[in-house]
Amino acid sequence: MRFSKKFIQRTATYNTFDCHVPAPYLRKKFALAEKPAQAEITICGLGFYRLWLNGKEITKGMLASYISNPDDVLYYDLYAVSDLLQQGENIIAVLLGNGFLNDPAGDVWDFDKAAFRDAPKMALAVEVDGATLFEADESFKTSPSPIVFDDYRAGEHYDATKEIFGWNTLAFDDSAWDNAIIAKTPAGTPRVPVCPPIRAIREICPSAFEKRGDGWLYAFPENNAGVCRLEIDGKEGQKIKLTFSELATKDGVNIKNIINGNYPDHGYLHRDFYTCKAGKQSYTPSFTYHGFQYVFVEGIEDGQATENLLTYIVVHTDLKSAGSFACSNEIVNKLQENTRRSDLANFYDFPTDCPHREKNGWTGDAALSAEQFMLNFHAEKSFREWLYNVRASQIESGALSGIVPTAGWGFAWGNGPAWDTVVTQLSYYGYKYTADKTILTENFDCIVAYLRYAKTRLNENGLLAYGLGDWCPAGGYNNDVFTSLEITDTLTIIDTCYKAGVIAEILGKTEEKAEFDAFYALLRKNFREKFVENGEIKREFATQSAVSMALYYKAFEKEETERAVGQLLALIAAKNDYFDVGVLGARTLFRVLSDYGYDELALKLIVQKGFPSYRYHLDRGATTLWENFIDLADGEIKPKAEGREVDSLNHHFWGDISAWFYKYIAGIRINPALKDPFTVEIAPHFIEGITHCRAEREYLGGKITVEWERKPDGVHVEVSAPAQVKIVKKW
Repeated sequence: MRFSKKFIQRTATYNTFDCHVPAPYLRKKFALAEKPAQAEITICGLGFYRLWLNGKEITKGMLASYISNPDDVLYYDLYAVSDLLQQGENIIAVLLGNGFLNDPAGDVWDFDKAAFRDAPKMALAVEVDGATLFEADESFKTSPSPIVFDDYRAGEHYDATKEIFGWNTLAFDDSAWDNAIIAKTPAGTPRVPVCPPIRAIREICPSAFEKRGDGWLYAFPENNAGVCRLEIDGKEGQKIKLTFSELATKDGVNIKNIINGNYPDHGYLHRDFYTCKAGKQSYTPSFTYHGFQYVFVEGIEDGQATENLLTYIVVHTDLKSAGSFACSNEIVNKLQENTRRSDLANFYDFPTDCPHREKNGWTGDAALSAEQFMLNFHAEKSFREWLYNVRASQIESGALSGIVPTAGWGFAWGNGPAWDTVVTQLSYYGYKYTADKTILTENFDCIVAYLRYAKTRLNENGLLAYGLGDWCPAGGYNNDVFTSLEITDTLTIIDTCYKAGVIAEILGKTEEKAEFDAFYALLRKNFREKFVENGEIKREFATQSAVSMALYYKAFEKEETERAVGQLLALIAAKNDYFDVGVLGARTLFRVLSDYGYDELALKLIVQKGFPSYRYHLDRGATTLWENFIDLADGEIKPKAEGREVDSLNHHFWGDISAWFYKYIAGIRINPALKDPFTVEIAPHFIEGITHCRAEREYLGGKITVEWERKPDGVHVEVSAPAQVKIVKKW
């Protein structure tokens, strides 16, 4: 396998909103004296590529190569191709897209200023029977493609009148094409990803379509992420615009909730443009994707508005399901389904925050969802790959960015303890649900460096307050944080120290474990001195998030917990038995209530009618998890407050309820203290109102299954597990 560093491109001029530069075709003919026994192609296509050999597309998935900062990590894909080669003439062909390499719609996060910004380029090597046959060089021929504009976040523009028939075949005459030019080689470390690729997973037909305003609104039965296939009998030069949204209006769609603040959408965001050739034709975008439930189609005649005009192709990383959960409560089941849908819609090589407005690898979102991701999916390889990029982006001080990949944005704002804990959380849960220490050993030094950095951020109280807080509190927006940052940051690092200590013990790192334990003890002591009084959080600091986090992360002494739980119950009662937390508090509130015997209250907070609750969104048609809990106008997905918009309707970071379903209702506790990977506790909570439950989680080559049901003579529980697993029954 050869990681060629010889990059080529069609032009050094990159695409912008003001100056469109088409995606380039590149191709090369080559001859073989005989059919080889073994042959490989290694390719790094920046930002994205599609690859053909002798007219057959062999690209491993969509949006390849792995999305990264190429000055940190340079991703190559490897193809075994001996079966596709032939004696005599052969042809290799590539189509390149901008991807993260050139992303003007990422200007909010300074991707338009990235040091690595460049026009699409590639490095490629063909090896035959152990020897390098050729690498990409100026002998490759190149031409503009019909993709006249493409942007990872904005969309794609395709002009079918510019198609070049047979461009990727041996018979095509490329003598009029230009020669490629040499491009700058990025500084990143060459690597082949270990995780599954992004793929087209399934297709959805529209549930309805109707004329609205100047176009046609196509509605699909669920909010998700992917692309639309357009099929039309078109007229040459006919121009069609597709606008993708989560919200429909009487005149079409509303995309305000998926555009960032005051940044202009340039007339490009969440839109694909297609220029028809004559006759029947089909088009699927190559180098973008969208998060949407509705598509507003402009530029078609009424007779062209058919059910088959648009097909929703659901796209995400090909994560395999690892677990399942269902019970007698249909609200719980719908929330479980919505959580999984948001998880997958937000997994494009790595966990993103949302599949439309940002498409960023926000570290805090992944940290919050780490356990529920691992309970639902085999995400461990994808975690490992992304954490390689997180480590590559860590700066000398030990600080971490709030988004990865990054071009440098996310260190001055957008990070902090609750976001930076991502390395520890993904490592901890990646090991917990696989018993594979690889993820621990790979990330241990990064964890050490970060916690040493955190020590340098102690304030005059010996506490921490340098990051984002209890984000998206119920009734508020994003940074309308109601809980003291000193509380959430300090408690998060207390938890990080604890988990880092467990990891250190597993790896036999005694000195580092002592260091983590000492930092844990210092932070806990300082926290208690400022915030704890008479077994409670001091009244002026007391919120549901503050108290539940302090309970869950063991800031109270054992003899204080009864009083602290009472304080939490009083805070909930003061809100008429509704939750009043942000995403950090949501990670602990329901767990704490169940840990201390209040399962029914925990379930009530999740499934009851009214605002705020998870059911509140379901009752308004939610098929995914939403970013905020905002009080909405009757019959509309619109805030009651004037001048405000809802935010994203597809965010996974409220999804820890799924972990609560598995661990509390079903009671599956795999390697509960990380002391013995072969021990699984089964501790179901038989919550009033739930009559039966069934859950599964694949583990150690088999499947752990728990099923319980209420019957006249009591609750019947059945458990099965792989032979090597020791089941500890706790019911």
